[in-house]
Amino acid sequence: MENRSTRIAIVNIDKCKPKKCNQECKRTCPVVRTGKLCIEVKPVSKVARISEELCIGCGICVKKCPFGAIEIINLPKALDKDTTYRYGSNSFKLHRLPVPRPGEVLGLVGTNGIGKSTALKILAGRLKPNLGRFNNPPNWQEILTYFRGSELQSYFIRLLEDKLKAVIKPQYVDHIPKVAEGNVGELLKQKDERGVMEEVIVDLELNQVLDRKVVNLSGGELQRFAIAFLASQKADIYMFDEPSSYLDVKQRLKAAKVIRSLIRPDSYVIVVEHDLSVLDYLSDHICCLYGKPGAYGVVTLPFSVREGINIFLAGFVPTENLRFRDESLTFKVSETPQESGEEIETYARYRYPSMTKTLGEFKLQVIEGEFSNSQIIVMLGENGSGKTTFMRMLVGLLKPDSDVEIPELCVSYKTQKINTKRAIKVKDMLHEKIRDSCTHPQFVTDVMKPLQIGQLMDQDVTKLSGGELQRVALCVCLGKPADIYLIDEPSAYLDSEQRIVAAKVIKRFILHAKKTAFVVEHDFIMATYLADKVIVYEGKPSVDCIANSPQSLLTGMNLFLSGNRKTSYQEIQRVRHQNRPSETVLVMMTVVETERGKETGRREGWDEEEGYKGEVDGCGGGDGSCGGGGGGDGGSGNMVVVVDVEVLEEVVMVVVNEEEVMLEVVVAEDEEEEDVVVVVVVVAVVVEVVNVVVQVVELDVKVEVVSFF
Repeated sequence: MENRSTRIAIVNIDKCKPKKCNQECKRTCPVVRTGKLCIEVKPVSKVARISEELCIGCGICVKKCPFGAIEIINLPKALDKDTTYRYGSNSFKLHRLPVPRPGEVLGLVGTNGIGKSTALKILAGRLKPNLGRFNNPPNWQEILTYFRGSELQSYFIRLLEDKLKAVIKPQYVDHIPKVAEGNVGELLKQKDERGVMEEVIVDLELNQVLDRKVVNLSGGELQRFAIAFLASQKADIYMFDEPSSYLDVKQRLKAAKVIRSLIRPDSYVIVVEHDLSVLDYLSDHICCLYGKPGAYGVVTLPFSVREGINIFLAGFVPTENLRFRDESLTFKVSETPQESGEEIETYARYRYPSMTKTLGEFKLQVIEGEFSNSQIIVMLGENGSGKTTFMRMLVGLLKPDSDVEIPELCVSYKTQKINTKRAIKVKDMLHEKIRDSCTHPQFVTDVMKPLQIGQLMDQDVTKLSGGELQRVALCVCLGKPADIYLIDEPSAYLDSEQRIVAAKVIKRFILHAKKTAFVVEHDFIMATYLADKVIVYEGKPSVDCIANSPQSLLTGMNLFLSGNRKTSYQEIQRVRHQNRPSETVLVMMTVVETERGKETGRREGWDEEEGYKGEVDGCGGGDGSCGGGGGGDGGSGNMVVVVDVEVLEEVVMVVVNEEEVMLEVVVAEDEEEEDVVVVVVVVAVVVEVVNVVVQVVELDVKVEVVSFF
């Protein structure tokens, strides 16, 4: 019977050390014992070489390697003909390519090391696809023949004829100062080929840094400069690799607006993004990438935004009938001890006083508040609003202006920027800093295994990638015995899957250890999942800000989002499913699901072609509500609600399946009409939508459901 699978052998060049072992892989290989050269270790070679043609997939070498450097992976044989690029023998290979479409934004989502950046380089023409033949690379005629009949054939033909110009925003913006010299204003002016420099500078709030040298920019400023640099150029293909890193929520939406402004009927826009809420806002279609990080990656066909995100979270591709992850990525918003079924105890409460801190021209005023054990408090505010300053005051690294008494508690602090100057192995650093914790079975199970710290033990800290370093730093922070854990931006450099895992690790650890955590986080979904209480920062960043006292998740999120979101009416027109009269005002609700629910059936009054007809009874002023039902393929969807009232800020509450969900309120004025557009994005975690209730609080208005997708 024909073998339906093929195998790839991966040898990690960072872990393989033939001169420091007895070459157990070669000595124990049954194929080598028969006289065939399946595993070869030459005296001059730095790594072992494994023949994939001779390998029988027994897995003995994987178990015997003392450094854990070998992986043998069985793949469907059908993927062999889909190989797009391979770096070399026993190294990463990419199957298929994303298919960009003109006039649309294509989003790419997948774990780190799965081939997203490789795909971007190929589509930009900077890397020639070798179709897996790294020893005998094909010429362009063979490559075009391979892609014959697909949209990529015409794409590559135009690329070869220099009819397409591609520009890429790099993933690691902190490398930009090494290649870009001069001040921000001069560099942007040199590349202002579209004549939009002034508009982009205003949109990305770069006015204050125009005279500053690139080398002196912070991470967020570098990110905004890089986006502005690309947006100012005249190109046919715009590629953005993780455009939201270092940016706060407000800046992410503004950056997304600038990126979408690049859409033309004949232009391509491709975005790699790990923040799922930003990806949802940005994209018209999504390609998921799955596989084994560092070994192989497979690109799916383009899906609609909702379906693509749900496929990634569920770990199942229905078009291929393939499951690429054992478990779905599921998470509940703010799971309390009562909800988790754990025993409720009386928690110790602590108070911190009102205090003020002045740093140069910046002044931070902190309003007194309290916190308790087993509680996570998320700080929400723009960059430069004083979140890190407040954390440093709690730690004792900064003294308030006045002599106030701060609770003397033991604190563990993970900083925003992680120092990696010291050359030391990960295992040595862990034993030095958290010896007791890293040998404790509970800590190993709850923290180290989910964060995959074991795979990094033999690596040098200075050689870790951004995501690996972040996971190690989080492990060290949680491993120190403390009363309060201060965690600054734990999602930085982590991919979407790792962010959800990290959030679960923090939540579980704080709950079980009965400690308190203060977290600064800009990923909206991660912040919503983590938060028991929210501290909202208001004021003018870098000038004068106020840190409010901790408040409930619902109140805090609405205060933060409704007070900071203002965009244009034209931007709201981007909503793809517009089944509504043109003169109406919108409230769009998007439910983010984690699993595809079963079909629940359409609710009464739904028409397949014309949408929902007629008003819903029970809508009125005060706390009046209107009910709507779920349908379709369950879970994720948009609901458009008419609010016929001229206001700039609304307080809207949505209940999905009898549970309150979080909102993001976007307010915009119609430049031509007197109406006000209010877009509400609901962040919820549901398997299937059974019932949706919209409550407009403290407004004497009438609400009407006009469509549900």
